[in-house]
Amino acid sequence: MASLISVIGTILYLALLLYFFVLWARFILDLARVLRPQWRPTGVGLVLAELSFTITDPPIRFFRRVLPRVAVGPVALDFGWTLTMLCCIIAMTLVQLL
Repeated sequence: MASLISVIGTILYLALLLYFFVLWARFILDLARVLRPQWRPTGVGLVLAELSFTITDPPIRFFRRVLPRVAVGPVALDFGWTLTMLCCIIAMTLVQLL
């Protein structure tokens, strides 16, 4: 029974680790759009970018609804990505305890 829980924990951890990397890919894609608005991915990059946005959009949109952007002067801080990443890291830590 303990080995079954260990296997499930390992699978969950690997899934969360993969999601962690996809979140970083989303961050890099968002940064590229901000720094160079005319850039658009093509080919396989477009497929990977679309996959990244499709997987990460639901939790980021949820956190954006719960905690709207915070205006600090002329800049608005968006915590959607940060809170999603924080929850992913916390979940990875909890799964490691299994």
